[in-house]
Amino acid sequence: MKRSVVTVLVGAVLVIIFALLLFVFQVRQSEVAVVTTFGRPTRSITEPGAYLKWPWPIQRVYKFDRRIQVFEDKFTEGLTADNNNLLTSVYVGWRIENAEEFFPKFGGGSLQAAERMLEGVLGNAKGAVVGRYRLSDFLNADPSRVKFDQIEREIRELVEAQLRTNRTGIEIEFLGIKRVGLPESVTQTVFDRMTSERKVLVSRLENEGEAEAQRIRAAADRQAAEILAAAEAEATRIRGEGEARAAEWLPVFERNPALANFELRLRALEQALKERTTLIFDERTPPFDLFQGFLTNRNAR
Repeated sequence: MKRSVVTVLVGAVLVIIFALLLFVFQVRQSEVAVVTTFGRPTRSITEPGAYLKWPWPIQRVYKFDRRIQVFEDKFTEGLTADNNNLLTSVYVGWRIENAEEFFPKFGGGSLQAAERMLEGVLGNAKGAVVGRYRLSDFLNADPSRVKFDQIEREIRELVEAQLRTNRTGIEIEFLGIKRVGLPESVTQTVFDRMTSERKVLVSRLENEGEAEAQRIRAAADRQAAEILAAAEAEATRIRGEGEARAAEWLPVFERNPALANFELRLRALEQALKERTTLIFDERTPPFDLFQGFLTNRNAR
């Protein structure tokens, strides 16, 4: 009796499990699901959890990875606006935004089929945008003249417009240029052009430096002229004061030439003895003849 009860319980559990497998399915956090009824998509599920469905062949569940997929197109050659060949490669991050559109568009939701389509769309958009810009917008000695941000934005806008038009259910999360290169046939020409541009830049900087140096020299010359003029004016003032004082003493010296002669020799002697100096002189030579009386009186003592 007990064995029969256990058998019934095990059978009931197996039936419940089998029923759950037939009528219930689970969607994970990283997944998005599409439920088809007789092969046609009838609903999409983007939130994680457990859901009910009819068993096959009435309904079937297709699950896709909803995380961002990173794709890089081939390193292909295109023609720029100034007729130069340029090699470029673009990377793109995309994810499934609408599973009901994505599922029928790519043969049951094949990621490989989606990337093949995306590669074609990227190639067309990249070729169209590259053809609008000159080679110097991609490769330039002056980083400020490179237009990668603008070029990437235009490529993304074209790709997103194409995906919306075709109702692919794909959303672009990011897009950028990964590599830029030149074919061997034009590499030397481009290097020569870049060298020429660098020489023009160097020449411009040298001219700016020379102009600045001339401005500094002119300012220094002007300042020096102002200082010299001020010094000359001060010297003229001092000479004028000296001449005025000399004019005051001139009548006195005219009345007493001996006093004037004595004053002149005394000033000359003062200049000779301004520093600590050892003198060897002839007492008969002016202005040292002033010492004659002093030396005679000293010898007499």
